[in-house]
Amino acid sequence: MAAAGGTRRGALLALLSLLSLLALLALRAGHGGEGRAGSPRLPPGLLEELRQRQRDLRRLAAAEGGQAEGAGLGCGDLRGATGGGVLGSGFTKVVQRAALPGGGGAVALKSVHGAGREVRQCEQRYGAPAGCRRLAAYKLLKEVALLQRLRHPGIVQLRGHCLDSGGDPGAGVTAVLELGAPLEMIQLLQTPWEERFKICLGLVKLLFYLAHSPLGSIVLLDFQPRQFVMVDGNLKVTDMDDASTEELSCKEDNDCTLDFPAKSFPLKCSSAGKCEGINEKKNLFNAYRYFFTYLLPHSAPPALQPFLSDILNATGDLRYGINETVTAFEKVLHLYKSGLYLQKRPLLLKEYIALKGFRTVEAEDYKCWPSYSHLGCLLSVHSPEEAAAICNSQSQCQSFIVTQQRTWTGRPLASFQSSPTDLIPDADAVVYIKRSASSGKRL
Repeated sequence: MAAAGGTRRGALLALLSLLSLLALLALRAGHGGEGRAGSPRLPPGLLEELRQRQRDLRRLAAAEGGQAEGAGLGCGDLRGATGGGVLGSGFTKVVQRAALPGGGGAVALKSVHGAGREVRQCEQRYGAPAGCRRLAAYKLLKEVALLQRLRHPGIVQLRGHCLDSGGDPGAGVTAVLELGAPLEMIQLLQTPWEERFKICLGLVKLLFYLAHSPLGSIVLLDFQPRQFVMVDGNLKVTDMDDASTEELSCKEDNDCTLDFPAKSFPLKCSSAGKCEGINEKKNLFNAYRYFFTYLLPHSAPPALQPFLSDILNATGDLRYGINETVTAFEKVLHLYKSGLYLQKRPLLLKEYIALKGFRTVEAEDYKCWPSYSHLGCLLSVHSPEEAAAICNSQSQCQSFIVTQQRTWTGRPLASFQSSPTDLIPDADAVVYIKRSASSGKRL
């Protein structure tokens, strides 16, 4: 009970800190400078944009659902942090790497990008630099508020935030996030299929959560691979300032067309005057066109390809919603982990001699794609029988060993070699050598 009370107090303090800065921004929103007497008032258009973002943030802060996290790291924790360079910058924000003092680890610090396109375009329209930085600050505050409420393994973790009311408040908002690596699609295409499937499965689980979030159905309006990072091998969305909990209002079905560059989808207008499932379907189609089409089919096990084709076709035509998509992915995962996807084939392991108590010396050998090692051919297998089938399909393979290494699915990795020589004792290992390769050799 005491821990729960502490969590609620921390969440309340976090919410109050956001609202206090919101009030500060509101007090200064009518002036172009630092809030000094005699500063020129902001242009009406910019003032209205500030008020609209203020209303959006207040509505989000007041929304029911989701348990806000406590305050976490604050401004004091960032004092003495050492910089590690810019990780990336975008339309509104810039992200820098920092090492926290006292062995607090590395984090990503996200703040308003004063030289970003949003601030520059705003300055060109209104000629009010301080007001334009405050306008951008509202987007970062919105992101902090969302990250406090939404907790999922596919959403980057908010470790804290700093709201420095001194000086220009637009430049005093910093979000402290867990550190991730930028998503590199070219590199992902070169990884084993099992790892690419993991990324797609994680994305599907994230979209399921967003479709049923405590705040309602959430759409990622700027759904691009650059909005994601990799943290410990897991895909996480890191940019939430363009997320929206609002679903498109409508009067009739014709108001509910979901448009993409190459496709359009007619949706229904509900009795509540909202386009049914538009947020969920927009997220899902974006996942299809940016992730599934590139990561799912290539080098997948042949027996699983029909199931993957069904997923691609059904999400590409939006015949599946997110619930059906999760079910389809879980089915593929079950088939893969259990080995049920393996087609009935002749038993090939009998063509190999099993030498128990030995393993091969680790050395550079022939390459295969996509391998878990750049030094040789290291692949995920369900069993020694599947490894024997793989070895038989590769002309260079003469032997293999099923290692103790496991992938995220629990499957072992098998190392395939072109030579059965150089064996060393290992009580827990078994080397499988083709009988044809062992002929005439003393083992």
